[in-house]
Amino acid sequence: MKKTKKMISIEDIALAASVSITTVSRVINKFPTVKEANRKSVEEAIKKFNFKPNLSAQRLASGSNNTIGLEIPRYEGIFYSFYAMEIFRSVGIACDTFKVDFLMHLTDGKSSINASAIGGVVFADVINNKKHVEDMLALGMPVVLMNYMSTDLEEASSVSVDNLKGAKTATEYLISLGHEKIAFVSGDLMTQAAQERMSGYRASLEKSGIAIQDEYILKGDYSRKSARAATERILELKQKPTAIFVSSDDMASEVVTVLMENGLKVPDDMSIIGFDDDPVCLYGPVSLTTMMQPLKEMAQMAVKELYLKMQDPDRAVNRIVLSPELIIRDSVRSPRQG
Repeated sequence: MKKTKKMISIEDIALAASVSITTVSRVINKFPTVKEANRKSVEEAIKKFNFKPNLSAQRLASGSNNTIGLEIPRYEGIFYSFYAMEIFRSVGIACDTFKVDFLMHLTDGKSSINASAIGGVVFADVINNKKHVEDMLALGMPVVLMNYMSTDLEEASSVSVDNLKGAKTATEYLISLGHEKIAFVSGDLMTQAAQERMSGYRASLEKSGIAIQDEYILKGDYSRKSARAATERILELKQKPTAIFVSSDDMASEVVTVLMENGLKVPDDMSIIGFDDDPVCLYGPVSLTTMMQPLKEMAQMAVKELYLKMQDPDRAVNRIVLSPELIIRDSVRSPRQG
């Protein structure tokens, strides 16, 4: 009769490496606190016995999970978006720094990230998935919100950009150059960022005593298609603006394209200012003046905050707000006189 091959267990690896089961678990889960000598002993034993850990059982036994999840709302063109790609890249790099695994979930607002597969989760924006955040908090899952100030989700830490301040800075820069007829193209107003940029634009006009004109406020959704439609509407106005504040660099680039297609020069005929500081916008027909938002820092700080929360569940709620910066290039000038 053929002998049944014995299944190697985590206990066998611990015995062979002369360490505890907990140490083996920590090596498998890539904890950075394991002594180097112990790590090498465990890795050698794993290789010798060709051990394939049962991750589900191991997580259940250890009561911990060293995987960080990222849930981000899905939208058309997400994999062409500078914002989204910078978030993906920066979160991935930060996870590698902390020696943790990274699981990404794109949501349409209905599907939620699998709580059993992660030890904590970063939510990049909260749009139509607020219930997912509340459900994770109810489970006792460590949660950090990114690009969303969590005033309405008191148990969650957050790392966000001061979009209100950024929009005020952009609008006030245009006003300082003499612009009074300033149009605004919004992002998706379902997002907190877009709402705050709209509020900053309106507040700066009011502060300067400039009347807010409804026809100068056009709703976009961060897509080039919406930016094109908004620019075409602006060109139909009898009293055209001398400057346009656009809520993202991607949309701003499309605004420039449409203006040029219609024989207008930027900034001679119309000034354009964006928001993001997408490097691509350095190399178009005109380098774009913009508000730089520190996406890399925001993503990496969110992962760090989550990692610390995973290590210390009693860690206090922390709300971090980062400041955007005005980057002056060639797409803005004073309006023509007369």
